[in-house]
Amino acid sequence: METVDCVVAGAGWYGLAAAKQYRAVHPNDSLAVFDPQSSVGGTWANERLYPDLKSNNLLGTYEYPDFPMDPKVFDVKPGQYIPGEVTNTYLKAYVERFSLGSSIRLQTKITVAEHQDTPKGGWILTVVNQEGRESKVFAKRLIVATGLTSEPFMPHFEGQESFGGRVFHSKYFQQNRDTIKTSKSVTVFGGTKFGFDAAYTYATAGVQVNWVIRSSGHGPCWMSPSYVTPFKKWIEKLANMRFLTWFSPCIYGGAAGYTNIQRFLHGTFIGRLIVNAFWAILGGDVLSLVGYDSHPETAKLKPWMPAMFTATSFSILNYDTDVFELVRSGKIKIHIGEIDHLSLGKVHLSDGTSFDSDALISNTGWKNAPPIKFLPEGIENELGIPHDIDTEAPAEDLANQQELIRKADKEIAKRFPRLKNQPIWNENYVPLTNQKGITSKEAVTPYTPQTPYMLYHFLVPPSERFLRSRDVAFCGFVSNFSNTLTAHIQGLWIGAYFGGLLVQDPARSVDNDKAMDKLRYETMLHNRFGKWRYPTETKAPSTIFDAVYYLDMLQKDLGLNPRRKPKGLFTEVTSPYGAEDYRDLNEEWEDKIGSTRTA
Repeated sequence: METVDCVVAGAGWYGLAAAKQYRAVHPNDSLAVFDPQSSVGGTWANERLYPDLKSNNLLGTYEYPDFPMDPKVFDVKPGQYIPGEVTNTYLKAYVERFSLGSSIRLQTKITVAEHQDTPKGGWILTVVNQEGRESKVFAKRLIVATGLTSEPFMPHFEGQESFGGRVFHSKYFQQNRDTIKTSKSVTVFGGTKFGFDAAYTYATAGVQVNWVIRSSGHGPCWMSPSYVTPFKKWIEKLANMRFLTWFSPCIYGGAAGYTNIQRFLHGTFIGRLIVNAFWAILGGDVLSLVGYDSHPETAKLKPWMPAMFTATSFSILNYDTDVFELVRSGKIKIHIGEIDHLSLGKVHLSDGTSFDSDALISNTGWKNAPPIKFLPEGIENELGIPHDIDTEAPAEDLANQQELIRKADKEIAKRFPRLKNQPIWNENYVPLTNQKGITSKEAVTPYTPQTPYMLYHFLVPPSERFLRSRDVAFCGFVSNFSNTLTAHIQGLWIGAYFGGLLVQDPARSVDNDKAMDKLRYETMLHNRFGKWRYPTETKAPSTIFDAVYYLDMLQKDLGLNPRRKPKGLFTEVTSPYGAEDYRDLNEEWEDKIGSTRTA
């Protein structure tokens, strides 16, 4: 059996950063990166580059801190959205720049990871290649970086066997791109950003689009121009301006200080009036700039969730032409309703509406848990990853868990009273698989009742077993506008954690009952906070407006000063954080730990 010091599962933004950063901290260790796709890139891999795909970020805000996306090299200019092919090329260049190629094994998937009950731990991995052959690998350490969009959830529509056309998930748009030329009319299902992308691509190619958004669902995602507010600020940077992050309630927002202003804004009546006004102005400005209410059809795409509470359902209008003009002209027809069934060449809604359709593109989300079977059975609870709720657990364990939840909820409500007034985005909400005409043939769906992620700082299990062995971490199970920065810093954090080099190290809590109780409560508090802050994101942490706070916390764990602006308080507060502020993060950390590094 092959033995590897560290195995990374996944070769997207997070997996590549984790591999590169692990090697930076442990240069003499063996490393292997497994990914089932034909190229690196994750969402941006070769087989996922669907037509018209672009980043939601303009040049300069979608790059690793230590590898700038040079416009001369990557054929993209300032002020431009980054085409999918350019992002794909950039990630391949990152692999070459940091000599990761020899460690990457493509078209190879980890299907099972069995933890070894020894003092040093480790994992026996079952690995399957593209021919279906299995092999075993012993990994001393495992980084799970499979991400939140790797395993699609595809429902079954009543009558789809007799539909005659193709029915496919958005993940496989590239493999079904010929439908752009062969179809006269298509159905797009789901109000996500990809729903916008698919509707735009088909309509601009002359295909009639019927876009169905569930009346019992979450509604359309927020769509914004890149420049918002009366001052026309760049939204990706606006979200990373420290002054503006103060208006976002965040339970872990104190790592860089400024706690008094946060207490005033969220803990006092006058402060909350200011916070509410801020979000009303920001949300109102986006709605006004987009002009939803200027036409009865575009009004159907107006988001249902208030801007303050939206999470990953927030995106950018990165199209070459006006997608809303396609709606106003009738090339895209919006239906707020339910799919009842399919018949030969037709889609039927529950209100009696029907229309011709040559294909149905489903934007129905992703499975929440990593696509790996973890053993021994039941280990998911200790790992802190989503799993079926154990109603037969010992009464004492259930009581302790409920007490932690009550304590965390009480603290959240006390510190952020505004969050007690939760938005009602849809009084008639029904999980997708409970709909008439739509079922699931899969054991686990995004709507299956499961526990949420429960990882310390969204990275490692708060379990004595795994803290003692230091042999597993989860990278990339958060989402924000700054995923490239988060990937870079999470990767360094994990490398330091594996080496016992964190200044604030959760593993030091082992064998101390009070310290472990504190660690478990902090983990519960941070993860439970997401339920109140972003109520439609109940399984995985979202830090859409809280990325700076999160990066502050990780840097403090590393022993670094999160205040990285060199020109004083005014710049620190008003200048947005970006890749340029973290260029020297590794070197700064290297200088700090000096000769204390251990393998």
